Amino acid sequence: MARRKKKPEPHANHERWMVSYADFVTLLFAVFVTLFAMSQTDKRKVEEVIASLRESFGYAKSSPSSKVNVLDSTELSQIPMITPPASRGPMNPQMPFNKDSRANTRARHKGEEKDFKNARASLEAYLLKNGMQDKVTLDITRRGLVVSLKEAGFFDSGSAEIKVSSYSLLAKIAESLSDYSNQIRVEGHTDNVPINTRAFPSNWELSAARATNIVRHMVSYYKFEPECLSAAGYGEYRAVADNGTAEGRAKNRRVDIVVLNEDGEKSEPRDFRQAVLPAPTGGAITGEPAAASAGRVAGARGAM
Repeated sequence: MARRKKKPEPHANHERWMVSYADFVTLLFAVFVTLFAMSQTDKRKVEEVIASLRESFGYAKSSPSSKVNVLDSTELSQIPMITPPASRGPMNPQMPFNKDSRANTRARHKGEEKDFKNARASLEAYLLKNGMQDKVTLDITRRGLVVSLKEAGFFDSGSAEIKVSSYSLLAKIAESLSDYSNQIRVEGHTDNVPINTRAFPSNWELSAARATNIVRHMVSYYKFEPECLSAAGYGEYRAVADNGTAEGRAKNRRVDIVVLNEDGEKSEPRDFRQAVLPAPTGGAITGEPAAASAGRVAGARGAM
């Protein structure tokens, strides 16, 4: 029988490693692409956090095209010490001006209609120059000068916390009103959209809280006399526009700073220490509280 011929052994494939290598390179490329994408997302988040911190400390926002340096040695020395609001000084133009500034130390006087017109003209010029006409409206009514702060410029929706970005505008308003010793009413208003949160069960609480925070801000930073300020919350019940439209609701969400004229001040309640008797003919001491003077007269009669 003839023997079968042996088949020649196949040549060894020395290039099989390239398949595994190609798979490895593909997976490695996918890993690096994923890491790169993650790093870009984190970078944006870091920039947002840094921008938020800078705004909280009162530094001006950088332009979107500028790069944010996480560790900028030139600014580390500028980080201010956190102190109570009563003693905090100005950090930049966005923050309130210093209590010891010229606007707070000069003598105050009773403002009249001509003074209100001057203040309105000054504020309107400032708003026009800085493109802020949509944040504040001004009017002179039978009660006095009304500076109306619109919600969009000073508060977030459903919040009573004053925006840090509005500090510079509040500083200008306070400076314009700091010359006058008139009584000032700060009145909060909302639209008719219901609110029911833990902090604000209704629009009453929201409007009153916004007015109170403006009062606290003016007293803490601008050295207004507390006895000359009052806060009120009207909810949605003092509307100036139709709540049936978005534009009308935006107009109704506001805080009015009302500098009362002489007639407007007559309806304001007075502290008992300010109630004095007119000078009597019998030589009683002027400037005494009414109750104390009456007691003196009664005592004198009893001794006779």
